Amino acid sequence: MPGVNIMRLIALAIASLTISTIVCSSAEAQKPTLFQFMAKAGPHAVGLKVVEQYDYSRLYRPAIDELGKPYAGERARPIQTLIWYPSTRTDARPMTFDDYISLQATETTFGHPRPDDLKKTREDMAPSLASKLWAVRDAPLEPGRFPVVIYAPSFSAPTTENSDLCEYLASHGYVVISGPDMGATTRDMTADLIGIDTQARDISFLIGYAQTLPDTDMSEIAVAGYSWGGISNLFAASRDSRIDALVAWDGSMRYYPGLVKRAGDVHPEQMTIPLLYITAGEFTIEDQLRYLKDMDSPNVLNAWTHGDLTTVHMLGITHGEFSSSNQRDESFWKEFPEYQKADYGREDGAAGYKWAAQYTLEFLDAYLKHDAMALAFLKKTPAENGAPQHFLAASYRAAKGLPSTLDAFRVELGRQGFDHAAQVYAAMHKVNPDFKLDEGAINSWASQLSSENHLPEATELLKLNVQLYPDSGNAFDSLGEAYMKSGQKERAIESYKKSLEKNPDNTNARD
Repeated sequence: MPGVNIMRLIALAIASLTISTIVCSSAEAQKPTLFQFMAKAGPHAVGLKVVEQYDYSRLYRPAIDELGKPYAGERARPIQTLIWYPSTRTDARPMTFDDYISLQATETTFGHPRPDDLKKTREDMAPSLASKLWAVRDAPLEPGRFPVVIYAPSFSAPTTENSDLCEYLASHGYVVISGPDMGATTRDMTADLIGIDTQARDISFLIGYAQTLPDTDMSEIAVAGYSWGGISNLFAASRDSRIDALVAWDGSMRYYPGLVKRAGDVHPEQMTIPLLYITAGEFTIEDQLRYLKDMDSPNVLNAWTHGDLTTVHMLGITHGEFSSSNQRDESFWKEFPEYQKADYGREDGAAGYKWAAQYTLEFLDAYLKHDAMALAFLKKTPAENGAPQHFLAASYRAAKGLPSTLDAFRVELGRQGFDHAAQVYAAMHKVNPDFKLDEGAINSWASQLSSENHLPEATELLKLNVQLYPDSGNAFDSLGEAYMKSGQKERAIESYKKSLEKNPDNTNARD
């Protein structure tokens, strides 16, 4: 080309390429590192079913609406229920993250979506909306029955906040069921006992619903909860004996000991089921003084001595990173520096989530599937399990003895024999001087045994009852009746005479 300096053209081309590289590199630097669930899927394909159902035993809507008119519609408590389950493989399109977000539009308004409520959510999560997950909507069930996991979301969170975890567990052979975290009469949860009790009842409702499904093994049930869900699941387990194991992802049971104490019927020191507790970083003494308002209340983890306890400290993960939805939320990362631990960053959050999920799976395999290798995993050091250095710490504490409770007393009598009732009671009372068997409860228990042709066992219980309540005419009367039924007339007469000494008006003993 005449009149053009070839060397200058080459220089311009190099400059152009350099500028282009810088621009592209700058764009790549600004592009967020999107969350990727790093755990390996299990051998099962995953299906997802969405069920819009009501708990008709509870009211959610008021009798009068906001306009002062009678509420026109269903007033029972709505529970949008998601079920992840092992399925047969299909070529159908898997759920995207946006598909999961869309489910929030009908959480409480079944059949009437409210998409405008999700505008801000979609803006904050725009880079991840097209991300594909694993579950296929309404995929055919895989034959068989599988252990059940109820997932309890965090404070006011949707059912889908940890879809990755729920899919992961389903891929490894679990039926996972969840509903949104809502207050008693509002979509927003309330930070009080009423709120906790409400979610605990939701958990039990979902366990009852699991009974109706064709692929659930109802003999093996765990509840996994994150944050607020990690205190509600404690309340549920203390009241619902169907629950066999608990998982808490930085659960509020650790941070609200006052609420545990004020519940009155939640006693961690009496719990015998296994617990996996995964913490976020370290909770310092300064944090305790700042956040824990009831320092004189019992610490749940310290009190958990009669059930196996596995504790995992995620040293670099913040509380919010236990939600895979948060990890896809760009607004979350804008506030992240305020809570960041040391120099652990966004990629560490994804890695931490993966390890939390893996420990959860191993724990469930150990206690619901009774897998010896999984239990061995829990007892190993993180390094032995392949965890990266300086990333997490873990400890395993085996249960010690039985708590002083009526249920534990029953178990021990079943093991040692009812003729050892007095010795078993004395041992439990020595451990816990506050432990006392109720006279009426023993009497009813003995009556049931007697009606089922277990008269020797009933008699031993009633002998204990008169030891514990020597001034009770009714206790001696019941013992006399047991002796009479077994043909021990002299002992029956002796017991009836003692009953009359305590209560001369006892016509049954006189007769």
